[in-house]
Amino acid sequence: MRSTQYGPDLTPPWKRQQPAPEVPAERDLVVEEAATGFCGAVVRCEKTAEGVTVTLEDRFGKHRVFPLVPRGFLLEGKVVTLVRPSGPAPARGPARTASGSIAVPGARARVARESRIYVEGRHDAELVERVWGDDLRIEGVVVEYLEGIDDLPAIVAEFGPGDGRRLGVLVDHLLPGTKEHRIASAVTGEAVLVVGHPFIDIWQAVKPDSVGIAAWPEVPRGEVWKEGICRRLGWPVDTPAAWKRILASVNSFRDLEPELLGRVEELIDFVTQSEG
Repeated sequence: MRSTQYGPDLTPPWKRQQPAPEVPAERDLVVEEAATGFCGAVVRCEKTAEGVTVTLEDRFGKHRVFPLVPRGFLLEGKVVTLVRPSGPAPARGPARTASGSIAVPGARARVARESRIYVEGRHDAELVERVWGDDLRIEGVVVEYLEGIDDLPAIVAEFGPGDGRRLGVLVDHLLPGTKEHRIASAVTGEAVLVVGHPFIDIWQAVKPDSVGIAAWPEVPRGEVWKEGICRRLGWPVDTPAAWKRILASVNSFRDLEPELLGRVEELIDFVTQSEG
């Protein structure tokens, strides 16, 4: 005999699973995937052959892709159902620069400081400008390039670092025992900071998935690295065109590896301490 109170479903109302609230998967929304416990910010939400998916990025820059299923995520500890946003995402909080800093609308560039940041080549300078350009103009920091670390001792001597004149330098492939490491150690001082990243070239500091590749290929010693990269990726062996393609894939700090992000931020902090 069925209860007239419960109808065909004999589960008491207080035991039935209630529908979870639907929340648009807007960019930068921080959620936790219920099954795995992976927590991260929404990078993208898109329709694929398998259905609608959401890509999350954790605080270490790792990306994971999950299907949008009912009651599949936790938002501030509560179960929710993420859904694909129906239109342009509304603004969430203050606008930010490509580096993640809070944007200052209408801010005028500061008169350039005497302190400088040097990077090894034009590609390095263009990448720093693309991500940190707004911040550097507000801080009045000029970025120049070395065209090779062999020139660094002469540049430091000519620059004349001292009170109010700090020099920050970003070096490619700065590993113990290398020529780069020996030169960096020789010029480092109270007003000179040399930092580096482990990548062979600044190209590798861009995350492969941002460029649309699975990984940066291995290029054997003796082969021109950038040309070898182009060959293994099936791109024309045209370094300027390849770099243009890579740079265009960088929209914010999220597209760069943490090993580069930390070093550039360290240099900016260092050179902007020269004036109170």
